[in-house]
Amino acid sequence: MLKLSNRFWFVLHGWLSLPIWLVFCFVCLTGTIAVFSHELTWLTNSAARANNPDNVPALSAAVLVEKVQQAYPTADVGTVMVFEPYLVNAVVFTDHDKPQAIAYVNQYSGEIQSVEQGITFIGFMRALHGWLMFPWHGSYSIGYYLVSGMAVLMLGSLITGLVVYKHFWRAFTQPKIRTQQGQRTLLADLHRLAGVWSIWFLLVMSLTGLWYLIQAIFWHADIDIEPHPPLVNVAQLPAPGSEDLARPVSFAQALEKVQQLYPDFKPAYLHLPEHNRDMYILSGGGDHVFYDQYAYRASINPWTGEVASSRSPEQMTVLQTLTYIADPLHYGTIGGIWTKIIWFVFGLVLTGMSITGFMMWGLRTFKGAAKVRKAVDIDELGETV
Repeated sequence: MLKLSNRFWFVLHGWLSLPIWLVFCFVCLTGTIAVFSHELTWLTNSAARANNPDNVPALSAAVLVEKVQQAYPTADVGTVMVFEPYLVNAVVFTDHDKPQAIAYVNQYSGEIQSVEQGITFIGFMRALHGWLMFPWHGSYSIGYYLVSGMAVLMLGSLITGLVVYKHFWRAFTQPKIRTQQGQRTLLADLHRLAGVWSIWFLLVMSLTGLWYLIQAIFWHADIDIEPHPPLVNVAQLPAPGSEDLARPVSFAQALEKVQQLYPDFKPAYLHLPEHNRDMYILSGGGDHVFYDQYAYRASINPWTGEVASSRSPEQMTVLQTLTYIADPLHYGTIGGIWTKIIWFVFGLVLTGMSITGFMMWGLRTFKGAAKVRKAVDIDELGETV
């Protein structure tokens, strides 16, 4: 039976980690920053802060849409995004002079604090980390494949690293950092110690990254993890030439319908109909810790008020469950600010590991090259003599 040497595992560990170390380091760093993208938005953009000095309850998203439509009578509102209580709601709309705009509306006062055109900081960080700003061609992006594919190398590095580092569990009770034995020894000790203490984090990042890769393959192959929202039946539309083409079911009534369906529903992404056969598609979170803010969804018929389709964590398939628990685990939002801090710290550790790994490889490579040059010089000197 073929027995693989420790040297083999060491070399394999290096090759799994080093070819993409620069991109990997960049993805780790941007992901670490993305963990606090909402908090950084509040810190750097005063227009995004939802100040509530009088401690009044938040207004309904339907009221905020009315505020935007009053300020921009010709606007066509498409989406409302609800974030943390300390951030304003974002009302996305189009107008004759605005191909796409985002109104930052304070949900406590109803004031439109700013109207922006272009990508938000939160969206920018998500795009930079998730697919390196590569363009999307239909249902796939090379950048998304590149980033999610790193999960395979990360998992391989974790496994080979544990094989190379014998008795790694001792690092939990007997951490060793030798500062007096040279740079290579110090870097190796830091790299191993960080790796052992980050085993759980590396495993979470690898498994969620693998799911993102599988999800990308499904998208590319047009395999639906969940069904598309239904369209309004043509028979339910007003007759051609009808004078009243206004939808009888308002946005406020649709929200009320979802709230009755799911009492713990917390709005997150609210889509208004774009055409006559489109529906209100209302997504939000609930009291489930491990599911993201889009775990609940309902499609409301704007002509009849009926719930055309709905989905909650209890109704999900296995693949749907994986889809809606991946982000909270990947970005550390499962426990609010405290788990975000933990994910941020270990994200920095993972970024540092990629740097120390490359430095160790560089020192070893340069030292080996120096030895080869020295041997060649000695041989040439001997021939000369």
